[in-house]
Parts: sequence; structure tokens; C-alpha cells
Amino acid sequence: MTNILIIGATGSVGSVTRQYFLDNTDDQLTLMARSTARLGKLSDRERAVTGSVTDAAVLQDALKGQDVVFAALSGNLAGMAKSLIAGMDEAGVKRLLFIASMGIYNEIPASLGASGNLRRNPMLKGYRNAADAVEASDLNYTVIRPGWFDNGGDTDYQVTKKGEPFGGHDVSRQSIADLVMRLAHDETLGSRDSLGINRK
Repeated sequence: MTNILIIGATGSVGSVTRQYFLDNTDDQLTLMARSTARLGKLSDRERAVTGSVTDAAVLQDALKGQDVVFAALSGNLAGMAKSLIAGMDEAGVKRLLFIASMGIYNEIPASLGASGNLRRNPMLKGYRNAADAVEASDLNYTVIRPGWFDNGGDTDYQVTKKGEPFGGHDVSRQSIADLVMRLAHDETLGSRDSLGINRK
């Protein structure tokens, strides 16, 4: 049994990942969100923490006793990443799984549409800055770079490492949840690496 903190638990990836962990593990989940009322009824393996990752006191409460942090954030990603890294260092929690985006390293080949790369899409700069902050930390991190996610019920996915060309446009949220589950239970898998994930 692993203690998992899901930050952004009411978002589209966070909520699917929450359910995937409940269905496929016996892990204990701490669910952190700005509006925890949207979580609905909690199971006996869950607790909720209301607040933002940039609130140091709330974050320390959420980090207490955790083995793994999964962050699926939106907004000022670089600022949130830096707050999270500082909080994890203070709490002594080492394993961070952090959602970014495909294209932040200009790794999408022309055959898939290079317009999805950072050099053509400045909206990705926030994801890149956040990934850079995570990679500069001393944490046992894995940056996860999904393709465009959808509600497919499949877990038919391919993983690419940093420096390898990205493999495809899209991926199911369930596939992302499956990869997060695997990473959460193996601290050597994807350790201090950045993994692209796309549908095969």
C-alpha cells in the first residue's frame, strides 16, 4: 500500500487517475483541490485537503505521510512547480510525478505536425518552465508529457523518453492514469526522466 497525494484531483486527469487508483490498487489517497466539494463522496481510503499548492501551510498538511505526489495542475505552472518542490523538500517527500505537455522539447516530428512544438506554440512556455524547475530539483521526479487527452477507455499506449521523437497525437486519460500508477509503485521507473505518452 502506497500513500498518494493527487494535486488537482478535480481536474479531468486528476479525477480519472483518482478512480483508476481506487479500482486497481489498495493505496491511500489524499485529494487536494481548490474546491474539494466537487470530489463528491469520499471512500474510506481517501481524505480531502482544500487549498492551493502555493499555500505553504495547506501543502504541508497535504504532504504529511505521503510516499508519492502526482500533480496535474493548471494556471501558473512554473510558480506552482517551484512551490511544490520547496514544500516537498521541507516535508522530506521525494517522489514527484508531474504532468506537462508534449512539444515542450520540440520533440514532435514533422509527420505528426510540428506546429505542436514550443518553437511554434508559445502557449507551451509555461509547461516548459515548470518542467525545467522540476528537472533542476533534487527530487526523484518523472515529468509526464501526454498527447491531447480524450475519454477513451483504452490503456493502449506508448512511452518515449526525453530526446526521442514523440509517438502520436492523442492518448486516453485512462492511459495516463495507468502510467501514473506504474510510476507510483516503482520508484526507479522513469526516475529523473521526462516521459512522453501517446496512444499506440
